[in-house]
Amino acid sequence: MSPRIYTQEEIAKISQSALLVGDTLAEMAKMIAPGVKTIELDRRAEEFIRSNGAIPACKGYEGFPSALCISVNEVVVHGFPSELELKDGDIVSVDCVVEKDGYFGDSAYTFMVGNVADPVRNLLEATKVSLYKGIEQARAGKRTGDIGHAVQSYVEARGYGVVRELCGHGVGAHMHEKPDVLNYGKQGSGVLLKEGMVIAIEPMITLGKRNIGIAKNGWEVYTLDGKPAAHFEHSLTITGGEARILSSFEKVEEILKNK
Repeated sequence: MSPRIYTQEEIAKISQSALLVGDTLAEMAKMIAPGVKTIELDRRAEEFIRSNGAIPACKGYEGFPSALCISVNEVVVHGFPSELELKDGDIVSVDCVVEKDGYFGDSAYTFMVGNVADPVRNLLEATKVSLYKGIEQARAGKRTGDIGHAVQSYVEARGYGVVRELCGHGVGAHMHEKPDVLNYGKQGSGVLLKEGMVIAIEPMITLGKRNIGIAKNGWEVYTLDGKPAAHFEHSLTITGGEARILSSFEKVEEILKNK
């Protein structure tokens, strides 16, 4: 099945959902601090999403129990919110998907809790930069391998690992659609990108080795060496020129700057 091509009207609705994800992540930015339980973040996110006329799409998806994926330190993605209290020096990836008016938006941000060690801080910065390196390649006529190559070459040159078992994806009328968008690959390989496609790019990058395991709950993905991992994600649409990012970190980073 070929990746779906969306109309401008449909893309506007996807963007509405993606921007609501950004607003939800901004609510998390206000709350994240030492001593806060991750379940408290999840409760606030669900309340906020529903109050904006949308549905927290992760909740109930293939049995996932929560509105958010909240992944702390060595948990790469798909972490369960819990009674765990964040502590000074932690990092926490918050991945959120909302559905509004039948269309989905998807974005993730990795937050620092208090004073984070420089090597971990540098990992977050490199992961976020690699996201934008990938986005630079997301234009009509390029291929998914160009995105993966841009992410991989940037982070591996700095000594980080690229998780291979998970990837970005199409997004729009469903949470996950074609094509798969790997965070590694060769230039000129993979699916041809066309005007009107909508994808989520989401580098998952490790401080140590790239090898992962999956917890007994069948969801939480963690680094086998126990070292931290970072995760940033944007939803965007393919254009002939520069990719148009549909989600936003703007409100998140404004809050973080003023905390």
